Amino acid sequence: MFIFDAHLDLSMNAMEWNRDLTWSIEEIRKSEQGLTDKPGRGNNTVTLDAMRKGNVGLCMATQIARYVHKDNTLPGWKSPQQAWAQTQGQLAWYKSMEDLGEMVQITNRTQLYAHLELWKSDEEKKPIGYVLSLEGADSIVDISYLQKSYDLGLRAIGPAHYGPGTYAHGTNSVGGIGTKGRELLKEIQRLGIILDVTHLCDLSFWETMVNYDGPLWASHNNCRALVDHHRQFTDEQLKEIIARKGVVGVVLDAWMMTPTWERGVSTPESAKVSLQQILDNIDHICQLAGNADHVGIGSDLDGGFGKEQGPADVDTIADLQKIVGLLKNRGYAQADIEKIMNGNFINFLQRNLKK
Repeated sequence: MFIFDAHLDLSMNAMEWNRDLTWSIEEIRKSEQGLTDKPGRGNNTVTLDAMRKGNVGLCMATQIARYVHKDNTLPGWKSPQQAWAQTQGQLAWYKSMEDLGEMVQITNRTQLYAHLELWKSDEEKKPIGYVLSLEGADSIVDISYLQKSYDLGLRAIGPAHYGPGTYAHGTNSVGGIGTKGRELLKEIQRLGIILDVTHLCDLSFWETMVNYDGPLWASHNNCRALVDHHRQFTDEQLKEIIARKGVVGVVLDAWMMTPTWERGVSTPESAKVSLQQILDNIDHICQLAGNADHVGIGSDLDGGFGKEQGPADVDTIADLQKIVGLLKNRGYAQADIEKIMNGNFINFLQRNLKK
């Protein structure tokens, strides 16, 4: 089945992990043997080849570069200008992949329809379609930079990532959106960019709901009812997204899938983490909505981790195909499975991208 993945950090893997994503999974793993600079070395799960093998033909592909204030201990860039430059380097990588025929950028409905038709064809090596998303808005130096980003193809944005940000407070922080956040939301809505509410802390989330009424989704988020951590969304937050015709992409990061996960101690096997927990999250969102119209896949595979911190039954991104059979086993109808694997996010884009 065709798969839409609503969150992949492809350029971060290329630029910060120094991975050539035109290589195979096996080639990258072999090249990283003995490296210890990052905990996920040798455990990568995503390449363009693996995406093709798994029929993951379309994704939201991120730019990400955190700006940190002098008193912020999180890793990041010391100025928003540096963060902006990093995102532009990431964009240059995507463009170079386009030059190779490995990827193609989707910015409007016409391009989206053409890409979907291409993936129905018998062409042997199809380019991976990507819609550009910005995870954390700190690299937006000032509001005028959002127009620059839109002109370069940006079509979705999350105001915050981890910690306190320029425009909102994210995971592991507490605070509202402030004047700059409200200005950002106004410009997001003017441009017709999709608001990604993933990573917003509770206060920033609810303040955003008061100040924004444009298109929104949560690209990679699980349910707090299943894992009680503020990175996940409460039922009330999920219902708000559903009421606004949004979609929630369930995420495959192990610590967000089980409450027993201990960082640096647990393994997917010891914690019994599998795709069954992903189905639990899908089920929960469907029950809240009363239908299967508001949930999809936002895997975040290789988003700073690899198979050491993912489901035990996922070796590469191609294993997302296993979700199809698991949904059938839980009694999901074929039409609903197609919505979850691709249709809900694609329909959202069809409604909200410009011609």
